[in-house]
Amino acid sequence: MPDQPSVMPTSKSAVRTLWFTLLVIALDQLTKVWAVSALEFAVPVPVMPNLNWTLNYNHGAAFSFLADMGGWQRWFFTALAVGISAILYVWLKKLPNKLNVETIGINMVLGGAIGNVIDRVFEGKVTDFIDFYIGTWHYATFNVADVAISVGAALLVLSELILKPRAEKKAKAASSANTEADK
Repeated sequence: MPDQPSVMPTSKSAVRTLWFTLLVIALDQLTKVWAVSALEFAVPVPVMPNLNWTLNYNHGAAFSFLADMGGWQRWFFTALAVGISAILYVWLKKLPNKLNVETIGINMVLGGAIGNVIDRVFEGKVTDFIDFYIGTWHYATFNVADVAISVGAALLVLSELILKPRAEKKAKAASSANTEADK
């Protein structure tokens, strides 16, 4: 019977970096509480050129996708986010306990997904308030969770497509150099 790889104990896995996920969730929820209490619905408050605080609610997904579908999308997007969060947790569990681009990216996506799930479950909608615009064109209003998901996903792409291949190439070159030196 072939040797089976041992499962890494949780205490030494990147699960210990979940404090970063909790930080993202807290920041997201606190800013949403602030937005609901300080802003009037759909009334822009200028912050700086090309940026307003504008309270808005999203019943769908990104860009209000499926927002007018009668309510089933609330539970669909909740289930989807919970499923993705479970996958991210398993991925995190397999990584060593250190904050690097990969673990930060996973924690950001995880925190953002959970932040928006909290809104969907308890409010039936996601609270958005960041309104970026150029001239008369406005990007879809978003929130801190959305920023965390986007930045986290970009970090994961960076890690998987650029940083990991570079590290593997460097390790392979070092291994070849050591093999040549041993001869």
